[in-house]
Amino acid sequence: MTPSATPAQPHILIVEDDEVIREATRMALERYGFPVTTAADGLEGLEAFHAVRPDLLLLDVMLPLLDGVGLCRRVREESQLPILMMSARTDPVDVVSGLEAGADDYVVKPFESAVLVARIRTVLRRIRVVPTAAASADAPVDAPAVDVPATAPTTPATLRSFDGLQVDTDSMEVRVDGRLVPLTPTELRLLLEFTAAPGIVLERTTLLERVWDYEWGADTRVVDVHVQRLRAKIGSGRIETVRGFGYKLRRPA
Repeated sequence: MTPSATPAQPHILIVEDDEVIREATRMALERYGFPVTTAADGLEGLEAFHAVRPDLLLLDVMLPLLDGVGLCRRVREESQLPILMMSARTDPVDVVSGLEAGADDYVVKPFESAVLVARIRTVLRRIRVVPTAAASADAPVDAPAVDVPATAPTTPATLRSFDGLQVDTDSMEVRVDGRLVPLTPTELRLLLEFTAAPGIVLERTTLLERVWDYEWGADTRVVDVHVQRLRAKIGSGRIETVRGFGYKLRRPA
C-alpha cells in the first residue's frame, strides 16, 4: 500500500494488480490534487479500505486473491462510499456483475486521465448533493430498521409519499412502510427523479443526464442495473418498465 496525504481533498483508494496501470493512475490522480492509496490485490484492497476509509474506491474487475466484484460486495456490506469499476473487458456480463455488486459506474481501460477524473468528480458530486445518514459513505447497508415515530415532525412540502414509500427531501431519508431504507447516493438521486415525476415516463438517456451527469451517449445498462437495485430495496412493483422508452414510478391507486 502506498498512501499519500492531502487531507483537504477526497481520498481515493486504487485497487489494481497491474503495476504500470496502478502507478500511472496514481500519479495522474495526484497531479489533480487527490490523495491516493494503492493496493495490488483484492485482499490488500480490503485491508486498505478498513485502514484508510477512503472517499472513493477505484477498483479493477480482474484481481488476484479476491476479485473486484467480490471486493465490491464486501465493501457494500458496510459502506455506501462511491465505487468506480475499471475493466479492460467490455463483456456485458463483466459490466453488469460489477454494477450489480454495488458499483456506481465503470470505466473501460485504457482511459485518458482527464476522462477518469471527470467520472470521479461526477460521482463525488452526488455525495455533496445528497449528504445524508441514509446515503453517507459510512452508512451500513444492513442498518437495523427504524420505525417512524408517530409524532415525527416533517414539513409537508419536503415529504413525498407514495403508498407506503416516503422520501423526505429535507433529511434525504427514505422509508418503506415506516422503516428506514439505506440507499447509495446514486440510488437516492435516481429515486428523487422518479418521485419528482410520478407516473411520468423517464427515458434512460434522461436519467443518465440527470443522475450520472452524462451529456453525451453512454451505456444505458448502468441505468437498468441501478433501477433493479432500487426495486430490490423499495419494492419491485413501484417502478414500472415502459418498453422502448424507460421507467416510471407507479402512481398510488
